[in-house]
Amino acid sequence: MRHRRRAGPASGTPPANRDSGISLREGHGPGPLAFATVSGAHLYGFASIDSDLDLRAAHVLPAAEIVGLRTGPDTLQHTGIRDGVELDVVSHDLLKFARLLNSRNGYVLEQLLSPLIVVTTGVHAELKALAGGLITRHHAHHYLGFATGQHKLYATTGQLKPALYTLRVLLTGIHLMRTGHIETDLRVLGTGLA
Repeated sequence: MRHRRRAGPASGTPPANRDSGISLREGHGPGPLAFATVSGAHLYGFASIDSDLDLRAAHVLPAAEIVGLRTGPDTLQHTGIRDGVELDVVSHDLLKFARLLNSRNGYVLEQLLSPLIVVTTGVHAELKALAGGLITRHHAHHYLGFATGQHKLYATTGQLKPALYTLRVLLTGIHLMRTGHIETDLRVLGTGLA
């Protein structure tokens, strides 16, 4: 199982291969998992029979990989096939995840609050309890920016997926701004349009 270490957006360094395992079982991989949830089309309410399974997680690095000149991987990604299903796993170190969560990133907020939970811990519960206090009006910029990108993709390709993503992100953003709560399922969000 090969993993790619993703470079941070500002680092400019290319991804490097790393053999550290990432597992959805507590205590395996780069460190214990704080949580793992399902994201993507399954969370958004428009999964098809051939949709891959998107798992998003946060892992806790050991102290030796947090302090020092050489630190552990802040993001691990693995793609592969398991039991005939295409699996895409992305896990952020807890420190990186907390930074993203505090930067008005709606995507990590959705991962944290996903009702489709694979692994949960006390740390997960504590993060979820804090999430409501991190929501601001500035989250609207995240959703509007993502929707704009997806709309451009739809205009270029005419494919259904970017159109669904555009609608889903706009409705999630509107719902969040109106209620202060995350709702990502297009089937639920669509009932408010009637």
